[in-house]
Amino acid sequence: MAQKAAKTLATRNAAVLTRTHLITAALHLLFLILHFTFQRPRSLKPYLLLAVPTLVIEFYLDRVGRPHYNEDGSLRSAGEDLNATGLTEYMWDVLYWTEGCIAAVCIFNDRAWWLWVVVPLYSVYLVYTTVMGVKKGFAGMGGGCGGGGGGGWAGADEQDADEEGEEGGPGEVSSVIAQREF
Repeated sequence: MAQKAAKTLATRNAAVLTRTHLITAALHLLFLILHFTFQRPRSLKPYLLLAVPTLVIEFYLDRVGRPHYNEDGSLRSAGEDLNATGLTEYMWDVLYWTEGCIAAVCIFNDRAWWLWVVVPLYSVYLVYTTVMGVKKGFAGMGGGCGGGGGGGWAGADEQDADEEGEEGGPGEVSSVIAQREF
């Protein structure tokens, strides 16, 4: 069963990488043709500054996600899951956004490179939400220590008493005595 999952992952990764390479090659070729024939995007500096890191990301995703086969054609390694969350997901976001920016520059003009400013803003947002999530996770850990606030863990004696009351132990006897007094 695990071999079938590995083959499925290898097939999916190979298809995703092939599609990504074709789209990237077409966009970069279109950009360079427009630049050298029509001088449409006037400057290559933003292109080199913003597109080269994306090519590095694509190369990295290819290295970790490309399936490897033995000489006899059997699957040796399916590669990492390219649909994984976390850093891989962020790399795909940067890759797709940069490809969108390249297409916008080809359609409009060099000012469309300003759309790329979303990437660092998105990075700051992800860091902020991660840090705040961790802070909230750690905030509940000290609830039983001092402060007297509710929401802390019940003490072991209280928890044992609650469990005994449910099972008909000493907690039930005390409730019967309380009923006789009234």
